[in-house]
Amino acid sequence: EGVRERFNSTYGIGITGIAGPGGATRNKPAGLVYIALAWEDSVRIKRFVFPGDRSSIRERSVIAALDLLRRCLFRLSS
Repeated sequence: EGVRERFNSTYGIGITGIAGPGGATRNKPAGLVYIALAWEDSVRIKRFVFPGDRSSIRERSVIAALDLLRRCLFRLSS
């Protein structure tokens, strides 16, 4: 929601998590990622645990975020 307000945009995407190698704990493993998509009066949050090294986790996170946006746009246009 903050991204939408700050940039006066229709959609906002936020990504947070632990890509590793540091920062991981038993309850928050490396690869744990949360992605949020905000639009109109709605927010959708998804949790993922991606395998791999820091670079691949970051790449998978971006792909998942864009896929979440794509699916939302497809649903709204149908």
